[in-house]
Amino acid sequence: MQTNVPPSDTARAVGRATFAAAVAGTVLAPLHALSRYATADGAEDLEGPLVRAWAEPATDLVAPLLTWSDPDTVYLSYGKLWLPVLVVVTICAVLVRRRRAPDGLERWAWPIALTGYALATAALLGQYWTPWLDESFVFLGVPGLLASLAGSTLLGVALLRRGFRPRATGWLLALWLPAVVAISTVMALGAALLPMVWAWALASRSLDAERTVPAPVDAGPRH
Repeated sequence: MQTNVPPSDTARAVGRATFAAAVAGTVLAPLHALSRYATADGAEDLEGPLVRAWAEPATDLVAPLLTWSDPDTVYLSYGKLWLPVLVVVTICAVLVRRRRAPDGLERWAWPIALTGYALATAALLGQYWTPWLDESFVFLGVPGLLASLAGSTLLGVALLRRGFRPRATGWLLALWLPAVVAISTVMALGAALLPMVWAWALASRSLDAERTVPAPVDAGPRH
């Protein structure tokens, strides 16, 4: 026997916060990329014709948002904003997982994906909120990205096979690897988080739905 459990206020709040985080991340991604191009380490990225085609006019358009301090400070400041985005998205993914009854491939994919998201979140904390930017990227960011990509790809396939709604979540996760390659070529690696972020923003709709769980079994009177 099963019963329907209405969504909690916490689940609804997380769902709304995740959607807001996706919108904020979409605005943040090009600003963060442009701020990187202004630094000594990121200047060489402008040598690519695809990057230069959009970055040069965009830099002129949003110049006040890029010149309010020195280039490194602007870059690190925008980088800090990725942390709350990924924290909210990771919480949303955890809540979606708690409402699932995973089986087969999905059961294996969830821990890989969630571990990757946790490592990526820790990497952002280290990169932009501590002095250990390079160390955090190497020891947390790279493993986190690889685990996130592998787990999300497997999870996306599993969710598509099991009919998860919305279908866009499964497709965005399953195709995240080629999206990372494409977005990194045109913009920056940080912006390549967006397909995953939007996958969970769309999935947050499921947090507003009733959850079906097994009802407790009445064992009868005890003597």
